[in-house]
Amino acid sequence: MTAIIQLVLTILDLYKYVIFAMVILSWLITFNVVNLNNRFVYGLWDMVNKLTEPLLRQIRRFLPNLGGIDLSPIILLLAIFFLSNFIRYDLAPKLL
Repeated sequence: MTAIIQLVLTILDLYKYVIFAMVILSWLITFNVVNLNNRFVYGLWDMVNKLTEPLLRQIRRFLPNLGGIDLSPIILLLAIFFLSNFIRYDLAPKLL
């Protein structure tokens, strides 16, 4: 059971890095630091977008329109932090 809990926590930690990469890459694309015409950048953007967009889309449905500001990654990160702490400190001690 410990191995499964550690695997879930590791996957959540890796997903946090993917969200950070998506946010930073979106800023770099917006400010024309990197260009989507570059095949590597486009491939990286496509992969990160496919990993994060399904969850972010669900969050964006409930958020009000704030113009050009997207708060959905922050809310997703808060949910992941909450879930990770819940598993680590509440669920795992009761199961083990």
